[in-house]
Amino acid sequence: MSSVNITREEAQQRSQVITAHSSKVLVDLSGRDPNGDPLGEPTETFVSSSTIQFSSTGGQSHLDLIADGVYAADLDGTPLDPAAFSHNRFPFTTEPGTHEITVTALCRYSHSGEGLHRFVDPADGKVYLYTQFEIADARRMYADFEQPDQKMTFELQVIAPTGWTIVSNSPAPEPTEGPWEGMSRWSFEPTLPISTYLTALVAGEYHVDHGTIHTASGEIDADILCRQSITEYLDADRIRTTTQRGFEVYEAEFGYPYPFGKYTQSFVPEFNAGAMENAACITHRDDLLFRSRVTSAAYENRDNTILHELAHMWFGDLVTMKWWDDLWLNESFAEWASHYCQEKIVEKHGGIDPWVSFANQRKTWGYTQDQLPTTHPIAADMIDLDTVEQNFDGITYAKGASTLKQLVAFVGEDKFLAGVRTYFAQNAFSNTELKDLLHQLQVASGRDLSSFTEQWLRTPGVNTVRPDYDVDEKGNFTRFDIVQTATEKYPTLRTHRLGVGIYTLTDDHLTRTELLDVDIHDERTPIAALVGHSRGDLVLLNDSDLTYAKVRLDDHSMATLIDRIDALSDPLARALCWSSAWDMCRDAEMRAQDYVTLVGKGLPSETDLTAVTALIRQATTAAISYSNAEDRQEVRDRLVAILATGLRDAMPGSDHQVAYANGLATAATTDAADLLKGWLSGEEVPEGLSIDQGMRWRLVTALARVGRVGEDEIAAELQRDNTISGSEQAAGARAAMPTAQAKQAAWQRATTDDSVPNETYRQLVMQFIQPDQTEVLSPYVDPYLELCKAIDSHEGQWAKAGHAQVQNALMWLFPSTEVIDAAWLNKLEGWVSDNDPGSTVRRVLAERADNARRILRCQEASRG
Repeated sequence: MSSVNITREEAQQRSQVITAHSSKVLVDLSGRDPNGDPLGEPTETFVSSSTIQFSSTGGQSHLDLIADGVYAADLDGTPLDPAAFSHNRFPFTTEPGTHEITVTALCRYSHSGEGLHRFVDPADGKVYLYTQFEIADARRMYADFEQPDQKMTFELQVIAPTGWTIVSNSPAPEPTEGPWEGMSRWSFEPTLPISTYLTALVAGEYHVDHGTIHTASGEIDADILCRQSITEYLDADRIRTTTQRGFEVYEAEFGYPYPFGKYTQSFVPEFNAGAMENAACITHRDDLLFRSRVTSAAYENRDNTILHELAHMWFGDLVTMKWWDDLWLNESFAEWASHYCQEKIVEKHGGIDPWVSFANQRKTWGYTQDQLPTTHPIAADMIDLDTVEQNFDGITYAKGASTLKQLVAFVGEDKFLAGVRTYFAQNAFSNTELKDLLHQLQVASGRDLSSFTEQWLRTPGVNTVRPDYDVDEKGNFTRFDIVQTATEKYPTLRTHRLGVGIYTLTDDHLTRTELLDVDIHDERTPIAALVGHSRGDLVLLNDSDLTYAKVRLDDHSMATLIDRIDALSDPLARALCWSSAWDMCRDAEMRAQDYVTLVGKGLPSETDLTAVTALIRQATTAAISYSNAEDRQEVRDRLVAILATGLRDAMPGSDHQVAYANGLATAATTDAADLLKGWLSGEEVPEGLSIDQGMRWRLVTALARVGRVGEDEIAAELQRDNTISGSEQAAGARAAMPTAQAKQAAWQRATTDDSVPNETYRQLVMQFIQPDQTEVLSPYVDPYLELCKAIDSHEGQWAKAGHAQVQNALMWLFPSTEVIDAAWLNKLEGWVSDNDPGSTVRRVLAERADNARRILRCQEASRG
């Protein structure tokens, strides 16, 4: 087992011995050691000291710490040997009673987005630091008991350059004079009891937009931070308005006042995730401050992220899971709550139904993940941190949220919220398990949830439901059954509450003429209530999106959709039809070219921008990957024509125009290169389309991919945009070029250079594999397996690489089906069997190989 890993069993054993009470942490960012002498690497290392008060039943235990070394340690005033620090742990032995232990260590700044990340902005040379501790990286900044059930108060002190902005979980104090010239000291008040992974430090030369939020307890500070070089893009009023509305909904619905004394949101660079719910000190990735024109879907997604993190202040921070087995509940609840909150905001202030976007985007993620060979129950068995790292996925988030949505419907919204309110009140500042929430929901609703838990939370896989019916000569049902199936590997048939919608074409509108909510349990459920009713033109199972299941359309309904999906005015019904069609395409039940045709029919009238962007992305995948080689160029040309026509007809300056232009840049083949190159030069730009910096990089990358720009043009664009974002985009554009030299340089940088910043790395590997580059990509098939072996063996740069970089390398550098075939995939299975890689490598290879086999099946089906 890796020394960085922690098992559930180890955590449980420690909690039988240790109970943490409080921690005082000093983080010295001055570049000096405890004696005041300069550090050998002042821009790469820092000093921290952690003093923890705890109770012990007696015996051996340990602190967790990832550091270069320990300067000093003592237990109850008695010095301990610093050399005892080994394998990321500092062992100690105690008698029963209350104790205090102090460890002072030399820690290392992160450049992988884990621990205390340090970033120097190339735009102006200013320094920015922030922490990211989930799941277990607080130990990279201070010695601790790194497990969520060791909740305690944290009292943080920071020594840093005078003039810096320093924020943490508690309200920001006024700095005092530091121990050395040019340094100041910030002494924060102790926090309320929280887990280590929720502690936070954001430090550096940040711009601060000061503001407040009104809460049930009164006004609190609600500052928003970002880098100085992107201040002009900080739309603080809009962000704070969303936040304020979220506070109003959550405090009313959860029945518990916001528990912390302020609410800071920091937009930080090179962040691996979307955001992180540190208690009262949220961090967001700073590309959520839009430097270029984006659609309303991007703002809606950002609003959802803001509300997701805010929901965690109650579910996750106030009440915290005992161990990571309930990670799904933490994230699924926030995912459900953010959409529920948006629904309430829309009811009061107007806007777009968030559950439409959920159906168009988030559930698709869940369905995709749930069909991989690595699928797992929502309530997964998290035996150790390695397992947890791999389960921040569509099942933990989207499927879990879908299941909670069903649970709300099952027990009733009022009863569900009543149970949640009691849960918060009884478990504030403590740790819980799933059974604790289920108990409160059962008490509030009077419903037995045991079968629900077993069917939906303990078993993996997604069911498929399809209508099976007969009609008479008048088109009326003589029989109507709902057929439910499951995969052979995961054969669970579940109880589904779903709607059956019948839509009829009238006056150029597909209008719902029947809606029946039914419960199905078995493989075949007769629906007698529909016998004698007209079939209409479209039969839609799971109308209103009540359950989590793949839906199949019968032939008559699919023909209606292909011909008249533009007549279906209800956005949620359209979302469900789009989801069904995409599932059928991915399952090789619908030809790629037919899916592209369907998208072309419905895209011009689609009003939901989340759907528009998803459809363009999925149609591009269908055209480039799922079509067979003989027809591929024709299908791609058809897609480009659809996008070009949509761009031509879109209202100037509209969101649709931006979406079409972005899609055209991604899907463009060599034939469209002249048009794109003209846009870069300001020629033939569609009226209202802004060729801003974000669009310029999309065009440069697209042109690099087809060989129409090279190093000179990329370097010139980087000079024009001398920012970290520009550097990241330039790395991607260079990797996309179709030359042997470019691929070799990108491969070398991706596999041997440990100095590549994490977001730059992601852009580099994401753009490496491109269509129509068989000749230059073929040489990297076997080296990919060598890379897998190096990662698994922790060789070279992989000895210290972060989880995000490992995942990005394994996922994005996997060879495309243009250079591999079924025989190679069989060879890969043999390689895995012979080399027996660890869980991380094994999981990614299983998922990527499954995707490749799916692509090959779709290509074969598209020949029909």
